[in-house]
Amino acid sequence: MIGIIDYGMGNLHSVSKALERLGIPYLISDQPVELNQATGYILPGVGAFPDAMATLEQTGMRSFLDEYVYGKKPLLGICLGMQLLFQSSKEYGDTSGLGYLPGKVKRFDGFDSKGLPYKVPHMGWNKLCFEKDALIVKDISVGHVYFVHSFLVNTIDDVIVASSDYYQKVPAIVQKGSVYGMQFHPEKSGTVGMSLLKRFGQIVEGNSYDLNNLSSD
Repeated sequence: MIGIIDYGMGNLHSVSKALERLGIPYLISDQPVELNQATGYILPGVGAFPDAMATLEQTGMRSFLDEYVYGKKPLLGICLGMQLLFQSSKEYGDTSGLGYLPGKVKRFDGFDSKGLPYKVPHMGWNKLCFEKDALIVKDISVGHVYFVHSFLVNTIDDVIVASSDYYQKVPAIVQKGSVYGMQFHPEKSGTVGMSLLKRFGQIVEGNSYDLNNLSSD
């Protein structure tokens, strides 16, 4: 069962409806005692990084994630939820993140290689480029997914599973051990996004990121 972490800043409805369509058991809660029953977690996120981190701290979700989730049960951060997994963000100053993955969050600079401005936020469908044969993308067809974000992660290649391009390389799927992140919204990304959510559900069911025999069927 997947626990969707409710800390007041996530699109809980769209994520839960996607899991429901896939037949994946889930619960939504802001209570660690209830969430601890789950075998994997989704950390959604909509809004500003500093507000999200402050809320995680105030609600006790930070302690729960540190003690019961990191390195023990699969965790998937979506959009802002993915950014929170990293060390820090430049959004509205410098704010420390959860620190589960190496890297920092920065704003799109808004100018291309010729100095011409481009639209920020990055909003719309972009193609994924798979960079690793990781379990989360095993047997998943390459396709387009839906992004809405003004900030992106600057991280090391070792954790980038898939990327996209929006005037620069955008880390789109990241992973280190049992911690996963998707910068786009898989629940709004059609067949490709739903296949990725289903794969995460399979990983949670197996409670392992070393499984080799899963398919997307």
